[in-house]
Amino acid sequence: MEIQRRGVEFESSTKIKMASNIRLIARLDIKGPNLIKGIHLEGLRVIGDPNIYARKYYDSGVDEIIYMDTVASLYGRNNLSNIIKKTVKDVYVPITVGGGIRSIDDVKFLLRCGAEKVAINTAATKNPELIKEVSRKFGSQCMVLSVEAKRKDNGWEVYTENGRQKTGLDVMDWVKIGEENEAGEILLTSVDYEGTKKGFDFELIKKVSESVSIPVIASGGMGEYEHLNKVVKESSADAVAMADILHYERFTIKDIRTYCINNHINVRDYE
Repeated sequence: MEIQRRGVEFESSTKIKMASNIRLIARLDIKGPNLIKGIHLEGLRVIGDPNIYARKYYDSGVDEIIYMDTVASLYGRNNLSNIIKKTVKDVYVPITVGGGIRSIDDVKFLLRCGAEKVAINTAATKNPELIKEVSRKFGSQCMVLSVEAKRKDNGWEVYTENGRQKTGLDVMDWVKIGEENEAGEILLTSVDYEGTKKGFDFELIKKVSESVSIPVIASGGMGEYEHLNKVVKESSADAVAMADILHYERFTIKDIRTYCINNHINVRDYE
């Protein structure tokens, strides 16, 4: 059965540093019906109704939205279908959905609900071929490899289950495997920096970005404008996923876009 798209335009998957627009993305972590936020993906606090926040960010000019089901492993599948269906009624930017996606059927179901992309972590680490299967069936732009990274010795290890489960995989090796299996982009979350407001793991993002040719979304740690400037210009991120800074209204998407324009960071024009 053919999946009906919503006519949303995607950025090209070809990675050209600072030539294409940097995407400003709102990340919404979900537990049950609620938008939540924590530190290091733990100590989760309820923020509110995710649909209200998604609409607010859309109205403010966000480029994309990421929904992550933080407790999908408890249910054995992603449970965001009702939230997605409600969001897409009046939010017209690409929506990525992650958490608990284990099969082609799971992907098909979420796309039918209105998602444009899926972010896969745990199932991909267990079966890298799933990355290629999703990419070839639905297009590489649909397949986002979600990577939760924690510092280990002189490198980083891949974690799953919302930063709780070790995999033994080296992040640099894993992102290359993901690219070889035709992932369209990488959502790179630093568990160490997530929710801290101290800035991204700039070294991690830079090394991953230099290791692959597909776009890298930096996630985890943004607390001020300069963090975005540094992660784009020095660490070569292609997109920035933000949560705490938006949910607690430290800055709006409009504020951040204006900052980017004033600091010569290419972003989408927004009226």
